[in-house]
Amino acid sequence: MPLSSTSAHTPTPIEDPSVYLDDPNRKLLEIDTDNRHGPALFRWLTLGMEYLIGVILVALIASVSCNVVGRALFNHSLPWADELARMLFVWLVFIGAAAAFSRYEHIAVDALVRRLPLRLAHILYFLQHLIITGLMGVMIWGGYQVLERSSGRSAIMNVPLSFISLSLVLCVIFIAAVAVWRMWVSLTVIRHPERER
Repeated sequence: MPLSSTSAHTPTPIEDPSVYLDDPNRKLLEIDTDNRHGPALFRWLTLGMEYLIGVILVALIASVSCNVVGRALFNHSLPWADELARMLFVWLVFIGAAAAFSRYEHIAVDALVRRLPLRLAHILYFLQHLIITGLMGVMIWGGYQVLERSSGRSAIMNVPLSFISLSLVLCVIFIAAVAVWRMWVSLTVIRHPERER
């Protein structure tokens, strides 16, 4: 018996992508500025970093555009524009990394952890953030050494080189602080999982 024309052309429903993006086990560790979840200091710093990223991005585009226009139309390049663009790019990368860590937007493979019970998932989250904190401690120490030894200045704009290295130190301090807070939350869940249900 032939199928009716309506049932043969019924489109398959599109699956909701939040099923793959949202991890219910991770909700307690997220810093959400819209729903006011997470420590207020981290929420404000995250918003501040995101606005700063926007300002740096506009300044970076303006700097590079000025140099392109100068070369193309006036046959004259602006030597300070390249140097400024490099400095802005360094700051953009490190502030962006810190803001992305705060929002849980770094690439991660969470196929296993999202299928685990809450307590086991938070044991893995605790170990993950313990490793991150250790790595950030090493980077803070290395960044401090770089800051202490960088006494030079940039060639054209005469900006202290330590100012460029400061972006790394501020980034890793923020990431380490957020990781410590997430370890504390995970410890609370591991000890008392019934409270978080």
